[in-house]
Amino acid sequence: MEHIISFDLQEFIATIGYIGIFFIVFAESGLLIGFFLPGDSLLFTAGMIAGSSALQRTLNVELSLPVLAIGCFVAAVTGDTAGYWFGHKVGRRLFQREDSFLFKKKHLHRAQELYEKHGGKIIVIARFMPIVRTFAPIVAGIGTMHYRRFISYNVVGGFLWAVGVTSGGYFLGQQFPDADKYLIPIVLLIIIVSVLPPGIHFLKDFLDERRARNLPEADPSTELS
Repeated sequence: MEHIISFDLQEFIATIGYIGIFFIVFAESGLLIGFFLPGDSLLFTAGMIAGSSALQRTLNVELSLPVLAIGCFVAAVTGDTAGYWFGHKVGRRLFQREDSFLFKKKHLHRAQELYEKHGGKIIVIARFMPIVRTFAPIVAGIGTMHYRRFISYNVVGGFLWAVGVTSGGYFLGQQFPDADKYLIPIVLLIIIVSVLPPGIHFLKDFLDERRARNLPEADPSTELS
């Protein structure tokens, strides 16, 4: 099973090439349809293929780290920018929109909540949080965040995510020629690390809400006395 999943992801990258990788990064960074795309695992695996000549021969593909890093960085920044301007122009209407297969209002509210709590830093933090990274720039555009401030956080976050994750895969592929054998646990680890912060936040909110429901209501007569 692991071999099939790993093989499929690598074959998928070999099939779509640079253009496909850049498009997925762009879409996941700011288009509503991109929230389900495999951003982290895609970047890491593409970097690993670029760092392993054995994998490139097996897949019959040539990937270069500089091209990947620069292209993914540009795609990430422009994707977030597109999301910002989409939110700025029509974003408020999304809160009145009904849920569909490609759109869940709860993701929008989640991004808004994080944005209000962390401000501009969420643009950087959200890069490493699946789903949230798609909606964070849209929420920034809906709010009052000035574009110059947004773009500074956008560039930093895009660099850390696109270049950092891709380079991590590249150096692993260079140091361990058979690293593809461990791709599944590595990807699972990336997913766990990515979803851990929002998971902890959701758990905290759930527990706080449960405690609030269980608290006894204050007696008005006691308060008056």
